[in-house]
Amino acid sequence: MTTDQDIGSNLPIRILLIEDNEPNRRLLEDYLIYQGFSVLALAVGTGFDRAIGEFQPQVVLLDLKLPDIDGCDILEQMRQNPEWRRIPVIVVSARAFIADQQRALNLGARRYLVKPIRLQELLLVIREELIRSTTE
Repeated sequence: MTTDQDIGSNLPIRILLIEDNEPNRRLLEDYLIYQGFSVLALAVGTGFDRAIGEFQPQVVLLDLKLPDIDGCDILEQMRQNPEWRRIPVIVVSARAFIADQQRALNLGARRYLVKPIRLQELLLVIREELIRSTTE
């Protein structure tokens, strides 16, 4: 099992969290920080591109239903950018329909978790995707 730090570094893994629901965002942010991650949390999708450029996340946690942009639009923009395409995106959404899940996965999401999520499961998925991204 990996630690929650960059390989070969003492810096914490950086996670960009895009979640509009304040209680959910605060819970996830607090939990991930407690687990040793560095987290940048956004309440809206606008500005995600600037956040990726400045924060350089190693994982993105993305809600699909945002007030200003559909999360699938963010996935499409990430897929079109060669530098962002390699960043694992884990969708955390209340949209439970198979069609929503398939669309997000087809647009490049690595995983799709349906709310409400178990925090231990999220932690396991993040670690698995970090391992996967370092071996690809």
